[in-house]
Amino acid sequence: MSEQQHIVVVDDEKDVQRTLQQYLSSQGFEVTALDGAADLRRLVEQEVAIDVAILDITMPGEDGLSLARFLREHTEVAIIMVTTLGAAVDRIVGLEMGADDYIAKPVDLRELLARVRAVLRRRTAPAESNGSGCAPEDAPHKVVAFGQCRLDLDSHKLYDEDGREISLKAMEFDLLKTFAERPNRVLSRGQLLELAHNGGWEPFDRSIDIRIARIRRKVEQDPGKPQVIKTVRGAGYVFCPGQG
Repeated sequence: MSEQQHIVVVDDEKDVQRTLQQYLSSQGFEVTALDGAADLRRLVEQEVAIDVAILDITMPGEDGLSLARFLREHTEVAIIMVTTLGAAVDRIVGLEMGADDYIAKPVDLRELLARVRAVLRRRTAPAESNGSGCAPEDAPHKVVAFGQCRLDLDSHKLYDEDGREISLKAMEFDLLKTFAERPNRVLSRGQLLELAHNGGWEPFDRSIDIRIARIRRKVEQDPGKPQVIKTVRGAGYVFCPGQG
């Protein structure tokens, strides 16, 4: 039997804590409910293994945005922000802080479960097993050039021209993979949201622009004048292989 994945819920509302803990526990997860940022910081300092952190943005004391920044600087945990319905600014700032996803209050439990499973899938690199839990040594990895960088689609890793790994968030990989599979094709924001993130977000959500700006800083020689992932005014973005 595989080890339970550990979810931490940080919310100052006890009824929300209790509801999320009971529901996610019933779905097979180990769930720890915490009242605030200080409690989660202690878990991180104690090096407790955490797979997903569900953070309420609005909490007394340290808020969820500050806590997300701390987690991103010190851990590889997946982060889902809980925002007030319609709070677009909070969603955008949360994504800029490094959150993997967000969900609005009041939380739909089935939607939350789907988002938890999605971020966990994105953070787990697929590999064919050879019985040892490792990919076969002779299995070729599909590698796509993004300018001077190389994206390994099997290991979900991005490398610079000298072979050094470049830090890549799960949803950034999803976007790069989407572009890699559709070179020289203009993709609108709505298409990118649907293809890379399974829909569920508003087509004009600025999250796509934020993530592409981050990606450009990693793969473009001059992010201010992108040649690898270009903007097509009024239409979307296009991946141009062989450029950069």
